[in-house]
Amino acid sequence: MGTTPFTALACPLDGAPLTRGAAGWQCPAGHSYDSAAQGYVNLLPVQHKRSRDPGDSKEMVAARRRFLEAGHYRPIAELAASAVLADLAPEAACLDAGCGEGYYLRQLAARADTAGQTPALLGLDISKWAVQAAAKAQRGSATWVVGSNANLPVRPATLDRVLCMFGFPVYPEFARVLKPGGALIMLDAGPDHLRELREIIYPSLKAPRSSDMAIPEGFAAGPGESLRHSLMLDGAATIADLLTMTPHLYRATPAGRARAAALERLTLTVDVRLTRFFRI
Repeated sequence: MGTTPFTALACPLDGAPLTRGAAGWQCPAGHSYDSAAQGYVNLLPVQHKRSRDPGDSKEMVAARRRFLEAGHYRPIAELAASAVLADLAPEAACLDAGCGEGYYLRQLAARADTAGQTPALLGLDISKWAVQAAAKAQRGSATWVVGSNANLPVRPATLDRVLCMFGFPVYPEFARVLKPGGALIMLDAGPDHLRELREIIYPSLKAPRSSDMAIPEGFAAGPGESLRHSLMLDGAATIADLLTMTPHLYRATPAGRARAAALERLTLTVDVRLTRFFRI
């Protein structure tokens, strides 16, 4: 794919620019980070971890990969790619903050390639299992990094877009790394997203949270969008993958998980909200 190499990485220890060598990345102070055989670099120092193995587990990543590669969330990927690539300058720099196993960024790269755009893409996730899977699937489509949204290993004011898909936004960090006029694009679940599954696994559903989102400091609000449609899932394995890839697996009661495991077919509501903020 015709993406541009991502060159704005920063040392997670001192914030200095990282340069790429034959074996990995290094900053002027001599901090070095080896490139893994799978084609990614780990920029999450042990002192920045809150647990020994943070982020999604190997099982969650595998389930998400199977579910997404089957195309069930392709309309969501198309919505995200359209929003990121709209009015994007040639060779702009984009970060997928919480990239998971890389599906959405790969779809974005493919769409950019079709349109003749060549952005520099960075996929970052705190889960090493997710980043390993992303790099294995397509190392040439982006630079893949293990890192944290709370301490992005990216130089200040170097990004044109930050994409945050169902993730954990850290607005001060996003504001720090975006250029003035750059866009933060977030996709989150709407109140009815996967409602039918939630009704099965929970004794009752909580009242939906307000859809009004405060404008983060350093940003101005842009236009939002929504996506809503029905999705039919066939087979217990596919339904199990959906449940495994979401936090609902750990929040559900044992009885709720058992009810979900007994399903062979399920019609779901997909309800997603896209929010834009522009760096001022």
